[in-house]
Amino acid sequence: MSSATPLRLGIMGFGRIGRQLYDLAAQSDDIAVVAVADVGRADILHYLLQSEASQPDRYALEGNFLVAPGQRTRMMCIDTPREMPWDVFDVDLVIDATGIFRSESDMQSHLDGGAPRVLIRTLPLDTIDRIVIPEINGASIEARDRMISAASPSTTALCLLLHLLSEAFVIECGSMTTVHSYTSDQALHDYAGSDFRRSRSAPKNIIPNTHEASAWLGQILPGFADKIHTSALNVPVQEGCLLDTTLVMASEDITAEAVNDVMRAGAARYPHSVGVTEDPIVSSDVIDSPLSLLFDARGTLHAGRHFIKTLGWYETRGHAARMLDVARLYNQLDRREEAA
Repeated sequence: MSSATPLRLGIMGFGRIGRQLYDLAAQSDDIAVVAVADVGRADILHYLLQSEASQPDRYALEGNFLVAPGQRTRMMCIDTPREMPWDVFDVDLVIDATGIFRSESDMQSHLDGGAPRVLIRTLPLDTIDRIVIPEINGASIEARDRMISAASPSTTALCLLLHLLSEAFVIECGSMTTVHSYTSDQALHDYAGSDFRRSRSAPKNIIPNTHEASAWLGQILPGFADKIHTSALNVPVQEGCLLDTTLVMASEDITAEAVNDVMRAGAARYPHSVGVTEDPIVSSDVIDSPLSLLFDARGTLHAGRHFIKTLGWYETRGHAARMLDVARLYNQLDRREEAA
């Protein structure tokens, strides 16, 4: 996508998803990342970006500026949203990629600092203006939206699956377990934290965990409010996640191949976010995938008369790509409003 004036984006949090956001934006000509806020030193953040990039020489550090073709980004050592002067950088939108600052008050701090709009990369703690998954409810966004969530990688994958299947079949209820790579907030060794199970070593254990998607599904897909139970298993894998979903269907005539055909059609309809694989892939095969859901056709099972079990793969880079899609949607809306 090309535009005369690029969207001016600010990013808070330059962890894995923050770096993926920057890398994807740097490969486009319609987004300029003008500022990054993170607690880390600029030289270390630059080093981490280079270590992950397929073309590390694209990224240079000049003083406190991260430089790439078409990008010149001010690196700010900032700890919390309330400290960041977004108005100085004339941003159009801020993405909080920390996964930490997801309360209404945290988002308001970004707005108070001069961000016209803030998008968080995970589910919120409070009711906010909108949770946006472009393929599902992107047409519903409004110019007055200020506090927005892009859901989460697993929530987006689940919603895309439910959205596509519910257009062809009646789904009565179901459950989803995400088999999730361990995360940066888990302990490498057993260490007393706020939760008993998550105090155990991430690289040594399969750790059952809760998942918040079920509480928010009704806002994204109203027909699924209180119908889907969600949970997680954090496993000793660094990257790549698996969505294991079991659905109770109203019809007895449904087949595994019929489900696969619906998902193949969905992949053709949303090629940038949904794919279908016929190959016997494993988690490492999905690393750096730009898709939000890679449906595993080999994993579809029909059990009993009403049960369908599906598998789908996803990774954080796909979620970073969808966040930039959300930012683009609001930028396009703002331009239409200005032109009207």
